[in-house]
Amino acid sequence: MDVAVIIVNYNSSKYTLECINTVIEKTSEGISYQIIVVDNNSTASEYKILRDNFPKQDNISLHRSIINTGFGGGNMFGAQFANADYLLFLNNDAMLLNDCLGILLRFMKANPMVGVSTAQNFDENNNFVPSFDHNKGLRRLLFGRSFLEKNNPELYPKRKKEYNEPLQVNWVNGAFLFFDSKAFSEVGGFDTNIFLYWEEMDLCHRLKKQGYESWLVPEAKILHHQGVSTGTSKAMNRESYISYLYVLRKNYGFGKYLLIRMYLTIAILIKPKKWYLLPIILKSNNQTQSLKQKQKITFLNED
Repeated sequence: MDVAVIIVNYNSSKYTLECINTVIEKTSEGISYQIIVVDNNSTASEYKILRDNFPKQDNISLHRSIINTGFGGGNMFGAQFANADYLLFLNNDAMLLNDCLGILLRFMKANPMVGVSTAQNFDENNNFVPSFDHNKGLRRLLFGRSFLEKNNPELYPKRKKEYNEPLQVNWVNGAFLFFDSKAFSEVGGFDTNIFLYWEEMDLCHRLKKQGYESWLVPEAKILHHQGVSTGTSKAMNRESYISYLYVLRKNYGFGKYLLIRMYLTIAILIKPKKWYLLPIILKSNNQTQSLKQKQKITFLNED
């Protein structure tokens, strides 16, 4: 196959089915692809909706996990069924607006040092949405994105700008991750210690260390519904901090990790509404508080 499209579903089957349809409808003839859907232990009713309405095509398959393994874990579960030169990890709430597979396939073949690329994001109202970001290190925390983008645009290109040509970036949006399979394999794929959030920053950093680049290809376009599966809550905010601190400690050295924890502690102390995040920041082994530790195995009777 040219491309394996891997989609993780979690209690949002309606979006997953729509997402699958946009891949089928928008992908040009001549491109061989497979669609692999992983149900990440949705409720019985949600899984039934997905199963009963699932397209019956040889190149489209559904696999259910008996436990919610998170974003990276779900994608890695799906990757084992892939047999393609390129891998597209596509959020189930992201809908293709044009022939993204064809556009990215041509771009990646022409640029073998690109390890991962992404499409331009738009929201439900067709408004432009940033599709990449800069590493959240000390410089970004101290000075902010706007200052860095204004004073060093080559290293920090403007996020809130609609580009017409491909652009090399620090890391790309996780809603649409188009990998060269060899590069993905070389860096070990997703780190499944991360349950949710900051996987892109981690992956793109590891790709860069191996000499690969990350690019935005704005010719490819998607509509991305925001936070369909996760929503926004204190629990999600805690999980984001757990993952962020893990990625820092793993990739950027202990000294920088400590300095950023000190900065975050001070920043949180002056914001009383966010004091609930302090235990996460102050505890060195905060992964024990991850939602990953709270997931339970569920067996379903599929008859």
